Amino acid sequence: MGARYHDLSLYQLMENAGEAAFQLCRRLYPDARRWLVLCGHGNNGGDGYVVARFARQYGMEVTVIGGGAEQRLPEEAQRAREHWLNNYGQILPYDAPWPLQCDLIVDGLLGTGVHGVPKEPYASLIRAANAHIAPTVALDIPSGLNAETGAIEGEAIEAKQTLTFVALKPGLLTGKARDAVGELHYASLGISRWLAEQATQIERLTAESLPQWLTPRKPCSHKGDHGRLLVVGGDCGLGGAVRMAGEAALRSGSGLVRVLTRRQHVAPLLAARPELMVQALDEKSLTAALGWADVVAVGPGLGISSWAQDALEQIAASDKITVWDADALNLLAISPNIQPQRVITPHPGEAARLLQCSVENVERDRLSAARQLAERFGGVAVLKGARTVIADDKGRMAIADVGNAGMASGGMGDLLTGIIASLLGQGLELFEAACAGAVIHGAAGDRVTHRQGQRGTIATDLLSEIPKLVNPL
Repeated sequence: MGARYHDLSLYQLMENAGEAAFQLCRRLYPDARRWLVLCGHGNNGGDGYVVARFARQYGMEVTVIGGGAEQRLPEEAQRAREHWLNNYGQILPYDAPWPLQCDLIVDGLLGTGVHGVPKEPYASLIRAANAHIAPTVALDIPSGLNAETGAIEGEAIEAKQTLTFVALKPGLLTGKARDAVGELHYASLGISRWLAEQATQIERLTAESLPQWLTPRKPCSHKGDHGRLLVVGGDCGLGGAVRMAGEAALRSGSGLVRVLTRRQHVAPLLAARPELMVQALDEKSLTAALGWADVVAVGPGLGISSWAQDALEQIAASDKITVWDADALNLLAISPNIQPQRVITPHPGEAARLLQCSVENVERDRLSAARQLAERFGGVAVLKGARTVIADDKGRMAIADVGNAGMASGGMGDLLTGIIASLLGQGLELFEAACAGAVIHGAAGDRVTHRQGQRGTIATDLLSEIPKLVNPL
């Protein structure tokens, strides 16, 4: 009878997967008439055989490369291969020449259960697909991409489209996923009701997630109801960092924002953004500001001088909700402490210093790194990068499926600090503020680059988009 998954047999799920992939290919590439389907020796290959069968039924020219027919496959994949062989054609060995003309490649080589470096003949097939002019559609996950971590340890398919099945895999959203996945699509394969009842370990966040956190304001609210935020940083020559963090907080809805920085930055900041309250940072001004503030953001342009260290020590000793970024994290790596009311926002280099490991180790498993950061330092960790990962010390995790390579420029992290701190001041709890802030930040970058392209995007380009995102329909 075969194994079953919920109320469907595993073979029926394979049939549904293959049909969903075929329909996606037909919709996205309607002019593709000559298909090459690459099938491995697991269930991912079984999906490929079903795709090939549907394509052949609809009149496509289909070439299937799947190794020797003598190798036994898992039960469902074996059945799919036999259905193809008995009804529609042959299976070429892995070392067979590819057809001279090919409009579309379907990747069914390696599925979610494969880890490490792809071995031969898979590595050669992956290289050939990547070098081919035809677009590749990956089934469930691009071959060679780790489904749990997003790591790529050897060759990996560089897909134009990926259709994943049943549940989203974390590795599709983080690590090196963006180099492999292309445009991501999802098919529940007929078990969406059952999936909705399951607990989600890692949440995928998009701009559609924002209304759950950002509700309309009460008509009679005033500026004091929307948070008093203190931003501390801006050592000599770095005043722009605190200005961007402060302005991002204002654009995110903070009622009042005060900036403490080097004295020489006070007049320029006031002239550039008069809505900010700016003062010189010293022990007296910081004591007064800490008594006034609801939330403190520290680190943008802070430096690591004694001036910075004294300020950070005073802030750490307070009972305020805080956001630590940039040089505050470099100082934290030198003198670690645990604070449950803190959000830290490291990029991979800062995360490596905090965890006392290499950047490569952080990037190899970003989910684990974010989890370790939250456990080791308390509160919430926001690990920035291609698909920001958010983790808290209670075990909750999320991935912000927003942002793009155009945001790889100076000052972007300062904006994120200001956005998250602003949301904390407006009443969101730590994990919510970190999630919402990461989404607002990345979605603002997506809007800007959609309008003007990725190259040449600078941090302040995002400021005009932030109000549109903190006021979702």
